Amino acid sequence: MKWLLLAGKLVTAFAWLLMFYNLVAPFTGDIAVILNILLAVTVFMHCFQTIIFHTLFNKLLPLNKGDYLQVFMFGVFSLLHYRQQVLDKQK
Repeated sequence: MKWLLLAGKLVTAFAWLLMFYNLVAPFTGDIAVILNILLAVTVFMHCFQTIIFHTLFNKLLPLNKGDYLQVFMFGVFSLLHYRQQVLDKQK
């Protein structure tokens, strides 16, 4: 499971880099518009996931700003990591 989470985080980081690179040096054609729309949707969804993270895990784990940033950057892959921490803590 850890390998899958790491692979997902790497793919997510690559996607973020690609979308931000498109802002600095736009690609030609429709791909630039698609990447800009994808960036907006990704930011919205990851903000939503960060709110979910705060709601579910705030009382279960001591959280700091780095935890919220990690959930914002890596989304569901970080959520799964913190979920596993809570399950391990409850054992």
